[in-house]
Amino acid sequence: MACESVNRMGRDLRRSGGAQMMAKTNSILVVSTQCEVDATLLTKAARVARSLRLPLELFLCDAEQAYALKHSYEPNGFSRKVVQACIARATDYLSRHKDALGLADLSVQIDASCESPLYESILHKVRRSGPEFVIKAVGGGRANHSACDANDWQLMRTCPSTLVLVRGRRWREKLRMAAAIDASDEETKGLAGTILELAKALALATGAELDVVYAERAAPDEASSRSRAEKIRQLARGAGIDDRHVHILAGHPERELSRFSAGRDYDVMVLGALTHRPSALTLVGTLTSILVEDLHCDFVLVKPQSPSPERTADSG
Repeated sequence: MACESVNRMGRDLRRSGGAQMMAKTNSILVVSTQCEVDATLLTKAARVARSLRLPLELFLCDAEQAYALKHSYEPNGFSRKVVQACIARATDYLSRHKDALGLADLSVQIDASCESPLYESILHKVRRSGPEFVIKAVGGGRANHSACDANDWQLMRTCPSTLVLVRGRRWREKLRMAAAIDASDEETKGLAGTILELAKALALATGAELDVVYAERAAPDEASSRSRAEKIRQLARGAGIDDRHVHILAGHPERELSRFSAGRDYDVMVLGALTHRPSALTLVGTLTSILVEDLHCDFVLVKPQSPSPERTADSG
């Protein structure tokens, strides 16, 4: 039943030109960084893949080796052999993880590369494969390190597919999910609805409990504030989300959304990516960047009307 609802929602989204998740129905790209949380990363990706009936692509790029080669050798036969050996080791690593996690019920492809920097290699792969999601561990997946690194920030800004950044904490059996949306005039037209539809599709597929959260800067008794709050509720109802799961917060979003979400201890938060506002030319100070750094949950970052990887490649 959940998969039927997801497929139906996908058709609606395609007609409306909305969410990129359901428009391509290709695959889920899992970016391994050969780190401590890879098993958790692959387990989460497999859960989503089974729920949405999508194939997995496991990808590993040894950017450190590529950087060392670039600065140590002239292009010659020896360096090519090093790259080939590097790719062979990465492929073997992914194959062993695939076998250890029991992914035989899923369609799984494996790919590896030796390029630097890492985010550019990931983008090259995205442009070749056109995945629905790109799933990557925050900050390279190092133990006790939950801060985003330079590759994460670049992917938030440039990745044309829906980007999922995960941490090492395991998901609950009954997932707690939140969709953070904005009803202000500054928000990109249609993005709030896209976030809600995508979050609802994921919640239906995975059996998650879904909340909608919104923080209102103005005083809650002002007419404009009441109007925006009602707009949020109407959007949620349009996505089939009951009012009791809609939380309107009063105060600065940077503070109130962090405080409320931490208290609810969500597993996953769905929200707009860093560049969803026309004026958001830098990463520093944006709401998304603050939440990604403050909260310990996983994030699904949505962009409005993202161009396909093929168009992105052609325009570059």
